[in-house]
Amino acid sequence: MPQAQVPRGSAAPAARKATGGDGPRPSRRGPYRKTAARQQEILDAALAVFGRSGYRSGSIREIAEAVGMSQAGLLHHFESKDALLTAVLRHRDERSGSLFSHARGIEFLASAVEAFRVTERGTAELYCVLSAEATAPGHPAHDYFTERYAWLRSVLTDAFERMASAGQLRAGVVPAAAARSTVAVMDGLQLQWLLDPASVDMAADLTAYFRSLATEQAWEAAAASRLAGPA
Repeated sequence: MPQAQVPRGSAAPAARKATGGDGPRPSRRGPYRKTAARQQEILDAALAVFGRSGYRSGSIREIAEAVGMSQAGLLHHFESKDALLTAVLRHRDERSGSLFSHARGIEFLASAVEAFRVTERGTAELYCVLSAEATAPGHPAHDYFTERYAWLRSVLTDAFERMASAGQLRAGVVPAAAARSTVAVMDGLQLQWLLDPASVDMAADLTAYFRSLATEQAWEAAAASRLAGPA
């Protein structure tokens, strides 16, 4: 996944200026912690606003009001609405990325099931609303979603190719085609879950789909390994 953008803003320089050059230098730890915590609040509020209203309708004013600060104060941390959107998308990736760390082959598929099991409504709404908006080439998240889908197809193709090499795929499954279909299934399940959560079990449905691609023995072994956890 792309690395997170570092937001602007820090209270430390102002603190140094206030004390003068000759006195003891204050610790940066306290102000830095406060700044980082404030940025986290802003990102969480922006995630909720963009997820509910989209990028075009969601406003800096609404986000600022949600965290009890002025628009100018918010823009001290994130220099523009575009920069805030980019940071929110990276923030979303960071919240879910740990589930996929170092997973390869059939383990990557098992990680995808686990990610669906713990999906938060706010992050799912953000993804669905913004990915639809971002089909327009001029949208600030267009490149992000183009790259994200390319990355997802690539890692899924790699997973299926590793499975094929290990004899874990059912006969007739083509890795690249299975990767594209998996992306479509994941997006479709997520949208249906947002519309009617009670009628869709995303993790169970995705598991059933992967079972149609993997051999029974391979999937059972992967599931048992995941339940057992690290040695």
